[in-house]
Amino acid sequence: MKFIAIDGLDGSGKDTQIDLLAKYYRNQGKNVVVRSHPCDDNRYGRKSRQALLGTGKINHIKATIYFGLDAIRSVRKYSHDDSIDVLIFSRYVLAVMYLPSVVNTITYKIVCAVLPTSDTMFFLDVSPEESLKRIGSRDEETEMFENIESLTKNREVSKKFTYNWNVVDGDKSIEEISSEIISICKASD
Repeated sequence: MKFIAIDGLDGSGKDTQIDLLAKYYRNQGKNVVVRSHPCDDNRYGRKSRQALLGTGKINHIKATIYFGLDAIRSVRKYSHDDSIDVLIFSRYVLAVMYLPSVVNTITYKIVCAVLPTSDTMFFLDVSPEESLKRIGSRDEETEMFENIESLTKNREVSKKFTYNWNVVDGDKSIEEISSEIISICKASD
């Protein structure tokens, strides 16, 4: 099974790129499963999403913990299914960056040692300004991290975790980003 993860700040284009990548593999006749976290099909994902719509440190911690449990659940449920050719995760282990400093670094190292990783993990590095512009064009409720201060801080924090990721310029066009991701995926096939 090919394991792919696409992560990035809110508004970085994760869902768009995942849709294009899934279509690319499905057009080859591959069985593709996409897991976009937090997921609505289980209590951890729903609790994470609910906390993300709240405010304050308690909701911040709850959102991260429930997100982690949701991602772990997806790994356990899908990573050993032999009928799946390509498993794509949107938002994966980088949620640890929202934890307090030092704790997030330790947690990241533990998570990467326990959960699957691959050479096809992508971080869409979008500027906070572009991210905010894209968030504003959506017809969705705003989450706690979707403001210029949080986006700027979280983009900076993400740099200490993306050393083992393919970092893609998220300010590029949809087509340029997709081409880069598919090219890297082809090279690893």
